[in-house]
Amino acid sequence: MLSLRSAVLSFCLVAFSPAALNPASAQVIDYDRLDQRLTRLAAEDEIVGLAVAVIENGEIRFARGYGVTTHGGTPVSDTTVFRWASLSKGVAASEVTKLAEQGKLSLADPVAKFGTSLRLPGGAERMATLEDVLSHQLSIVSNAFDTRLEDGRDPAEIRRSLGNLKAICPVGECHTYQNVAFDTLSEVIESVTHTSYADAVRKALFEPLGMVSASIGRVGLQASESWAEPHVKRGRTAGLPERKVVNDDYYRVPAAGGVNGSIRDLALYARAQMGLEPDVLSEFALAQMQTPRVYTRREQSGITRRYKGHMKDARYALGWRVYKYGETGTRVVGHRGAVEGYRSLILFDPEKDTGVVALWNSSSRLPVGVEFEVMDMAYNLPPQDWMELDTDRAGGGK
Repeated sequence: MLSLRSAVLSFCLVAFSPAALNPASAQVIDYDRLDQRLTRLAAEDEIVGLAVAVIENGEIRFARGYGVTTHGGTPVSDTTVFRWASLSKGVAASEVTKLAEQGKLSLADPVAKFGTSLRLPGGAERMATLEDVLSHQLSIVSNAFDTRLEDGRDPAEIRRSLGNLKAICPVGECHTYQNVAFDTLSEVIESVTHTSYADAVRKALFEPLGMVSASIGRVGLQASESWAEPHVKRGRTAGLPERKVVNDDYYRVPAAGGVNGSIRDLALYARAQMGLEPDVLSEFALAQMQTPRVYTRREQSGITRRYKGHMKDARYALGWRVYKYGETGTRVVGHRGAVEGYRSLILFDPEKDTGVVALWNSSSRLPVGVEFEVMDMAYNLPPQDWMELDTDRAGGGK
């Protein structure tokens, strides 16, 4: 296994040569340095497989795979499929805002108008709007009844039981992150489009953007020619990450966590979110999605503690997070995701048409640092060891 791992740490199916691109587009990201850093990252025991892509000035200039799909498995490439986890929420938001632009619904419509299974304390589903669902302002405790979903309960049944909870604030007045409740959007989309959620987003987003390996659900993941299997490591000293079996838990709430795709698919999707595919996602749709609705104090506290406040003013929009980056407070948009054995991230500056996306099949937090290392390069900021490759970490190792 070790010899195979050493041979494939820096495997790259497609590498982009900046010289072959438009010379008028100035390159500021050091891709050689990035590749060296990612090669070192992939050598860490807690990493199994990793894929990273960078969009600079609107062009996909870097898309590489590192490590393996599973211990002793095949190399990760830019076409290896991973789970996107909560990056799926932006997909749902994209479909809802497209439908709003087409006049098939309004973000101000109450959820109850669509006959969904969602129930809220005091019958508040009659007041809660689609905008409230998309911005996680539904008056119930964060991650309400996720454990019931993990126990195999039917999502519609769980949503009906949410009405028995006690409201912690009025609808629309506080942010509490949701999965089961958020997925009522899949019911809304199916009601409006008269097709399955998977077919709706495939026709509206995946196919027009050329996301050839993107899909919804476990079958789509495992039917892929190359797919990364999930791995989890319990604690820093517990040895190599343990291979896990893919389960259906969060696939059963597809609007919240059901998307699969390769790093190539995610890069194409990121370009569209920057406004570079206006026939698919218009300026109107993007403005709806990326306009902040609520300050997220808890997330900002975590960013300040772990990443020195490098991103500030954390706010939630519609399926997206919005921040002010660095000392200048430049506006960036992104999201992260995590489900057992997989993690993901996307972060971009829609004005510079520049950003980074990453997918990996372990529970490690180290790759989160790649978003800061890439964006620091984009803004010509001094390099920092955000991936903790040269930093002593609790439990041993660099």
